[in-house]
Amino acid sequence: MTDKDILFQKAREAAKNAYCPYSHFKVGAAILAASGNIFTGCNVENSSFGLTCCAERNAVGEAIKAGERSFKCIAVYLDHDEELFPPCGACRQVLSEFSPTMQVYFFNNTVSRSSSLEDLLPGHFRLEKKEEKH
Repeated sequence: MTDKDILFQKAREAAKNAYCPYSHFKVGAAILAASGNIFTGCNVENSSFGLTCCAERNAVGEAIKAGERSFKCIAVYLDHDEELFPPCGACRQVLSEFSPTMQVYFFNNTVSRSSSLEDLLPGHFRLEKKEEKH
């Protein structure tokens, strides 16, 4: 089984736990860190839609919590037969914070697509990082 196959499987599994009473779109994400570890997330909606957190950002949060800072690729699954969406702009920006050249796979029950994050978010916003003080 390839890394891509494993990511697709884990993204599907994560979508099962999505909290989506408003859109009814179950989304799962699986992100592969440079270390080889995989982290997952699902979407968590809120009645104040702006507070909804996407599967991609939840997966990144899990990875960051574990100390990861560099990623190879992410797979995003939408449990639907017809609709297919790439990550939203906020997720693209968060992903670009850590790995602006990563590969992004997005798929549903019938079709899959892929793109580099650079193609999905050309000219991403970036501030110069300052060293952390301990």
